[in-house]
Amino acid sequence: MSILVDTNTRLIVQGLGEAGAFHTDKSIAYGTNVVGAVRPGKGGQSVRFEGETDRSGVPGRPDRYQVDVPSFDTVREAVEATGANATVIFVPPPFAADAIMEAAEAGIPLIVTITEGIPIQDMVKVKRYLEGKPVRLVGPNCPGVITPHQCKIGIMPGYIHQAGRIGVVSRSGTLTYEAVKQLTDNGLGQTAAVGIGGDPVNGTSFIDVLKLYNDDPATEGVIMIGEIGGTAEEEAAAWIAENMTKPVAAFIAGTTAPPGKRMGHAGAIISGGMGTAADKIAALQAAGVVVADTPSDMGSAMLEAMKRAGKA
Repeated sequence: MSILVDTNTRLIVQGLGEAGAFHTDKSIAYGTNVVGAVRPGKGGQSVRFEGETDRSGVPGRPDRYQVDVPSFDTVREAVEATGANATVIFVPPPFAADAIMEAAEAGIPLIVTITEGIPIQDMVKVKRYLEGKPVRLVGPNCPGVITPHQCKIGIMPGYIHQAGRIGVVSRSGTLTYEAVKQLTDNGLGQTAAVGIGGDPVNGTSFIDVLKLYNDDPATEGVIMIGEIGGTAEEEAAAWIAENMTKPVAAFIAGTTAPPGKRMGHAGAIISGGMGTAADKIAALQAAGVVVADTPSDMGSAMLEAMKRAGKA
């Protein structure tokens, strides 16, 4: 089992510039089925990707790959020609909102937006446009989504992931990678990892992903990585207390951040007496979540949560 992406995912890329091309190449090397790219004005052309496969311990995967990715002028043309069911967006910030809405209008059910710096008012417009549509937006300003050894959409390093028992959901990209590496090293591995992004307005919440993991038979526990700013972690804690049937561990970044100081992400700012790390940690602990004291303790916190649930 997996959530969001698997070997049946057919991915297109919107924004095949330097960054988009680099990470598309890494996704193909990991084994992701990239079926097209949207490059307005370059429809009918193709872009070749080739190199050594990132086999990540998967038997039977070839040593090298050579893939010619066709280009299309619009998302709708790409979907009609390839049957794409997911897209990843590397479009620059001023145009990213339009790219998201174009993908939604074309009927793509999963839209992963890596772009950082999209204006908040643009994302408010996007959220309103997506209401009622059968579309899941992950991001923006996120590292992406991965199901180990099956599909990688985004910018995460594939080699640190190992198929296993734990679902990962995080607002932070680099802390996602740290948690994943610790889960790999301690033998728990991951069923999937989802970076929801650190912007104030995003498409997928902690609760959205917790629900998916709670319903996934392969996921035995979840590690959740939050940070200061907003109330998403407190809302997730309330949902966990009422609904979660699996052990949860967590880490909250920004315990030493002073009020009014933005720490990294656009949404990571304490204001109006809300969004402090202490409040988030207290809410999670009250919900029975094992909270790691430092980033280096995330893997051991997950082990402790599994032990308490009798799943170690």
